[in-house]
Amino acid sequence: MHVVIVGGGFAGINLAKELTNETNIQVTLIDKNNYNFFPPLIYQVATAYLEPSSISYPYRKFFAGKKNLTFRLGEVLSIDQSENKVILDNGTLNYDQLVFASGAETSFFGMENVQKNAIPMKTLNDAIEMRNKLLQNMEKAVLTKDIRERRKLLTVVVAGGGPTGVEVSGMLSEMRNGILLKEYPELGTTASNLYLVDGGSSLLSPMSEASQKDTLDALTKMGVVVKLNTRVTDYVDDVVHFASGETIATKNLIWAAGVSAKQFEGIAPESYGRGRRMATDAYNRVNNTTNIYAIGDTSIMTADENFPNGHPQVAQTAIQQGKNLAHNFVALLKKQPLQAFKYNDKGSMAIIGKNKAVVDLPKPKWHFKGFFAWLVWLFIHLISLITYRNRLKTFYNWMVAYFAKDQSYRMIIRPERDRK
Repeated sequence: MHVVIVGGGFAGINLAKELTNETNIQVTLIDKNNYNFFPPLIYQVATAYLEPSSISYPYRKFFAGKKNLTFRLGEVLSIDQSENKVILDNGTLNYDQLVFASGAETSFFGMENVQKNAIPMKTLNDAIEMRNKLLQNMEKAVLTKDIRERRKLLTVVVAGGGPTGVEVSGMLSEMRNGILLKEYPELGTTASNLYLVDGGSSLLSPMSEASQKDTLDALTKMGVVVKLNTRVTDYVDDVVHFASGETIATKNLIWAAGVSAKQFEGIAPESYGRGRRMATDAYNRVNNTTNIYAIGDTSIMTADENFPNGHPQVAQTAIQQGKNLAHNFVALLKKQPLQAFKYNDKGSMAIIGKNKAVVDLPKPKWHFKGFFAWLVWLFIHLISLITYRNRLKTFYNWMVAYFAKDQSYRMIIRPERDRK
């Protein structure tokens, strides 16, 4: 059996790992990047607290020595279901079983100006671009004599009150109140604001009311201006426009407000559900197909009675679906019964700042905040990194940042063509 996996995120990499050494299964993983990366820590790369290699690892090095696993660098253009072929931008691949684990991409809800001018927060490239832009704007602010221009360069608007938006806001607030005051003394008397805006009535909407309140209180005390029920409608000429008619002048709109799955030519429109996610049965098989599956953020399953509207688009869903599908592929070869997917909700968490986090556990219903919750967040994210090397590097960097109250990765590194 040849299993082709499209995408090497949480879902794809865990499916591949579980099939390691299965002698009757050959696995090919396709990805447009040659590395796996850890999305929950992207914001720390973007704010220069971690270097990119701390949260990423090359696929070929990861697969070295695993005889039934191979990697293919490429981007999927279309699927030929009649021939069981994947057409890539650099060739084709035949498959017996095809698995989409392609994750999700940033959604700008059709707002062209926002897509063109905002800073997305979804990929490692996004994180590096954000770091470069924020640091470049700081340098420009030092040079300009125009007070209004300086305020626009220093003001930051973060759109999206989910974990990414909260974590970015908390990190930027700590940087503004500490490191940047020391490194940019020229800007010490300049007024600037950090806004976190969300179209809903609360931050961290999937979490408990206690976590939502604790997060709002903590961010407000840190100097973040939180605006709820505030929906972005446009971003043009360095001005963010909201549905209420209010505006904020800024050169830094960080977009963490929404995601949608990718669509692929060759997959029928009726196979897609809400958010462009591929609709699947209880075994993650895509509707109206016989040997195509979807797992993680790119899939939506309504067959799980505890999640009739689909599972949350979080890491644990992707990991668990990857492992369950691996079990089913082995069972398929052995002609054994397949196992329907049932999501085990292990809880949710978000970090707000140093010694500040919130954690919700469903069984029993516990809520933690503060230093203990912060330690839990650190531990869970460390053990979730793909290799021991990543864990050690990240732990070391965290310890340096914690005790020194600083980090030394604030370099503007960009291709030569971007400097012109």
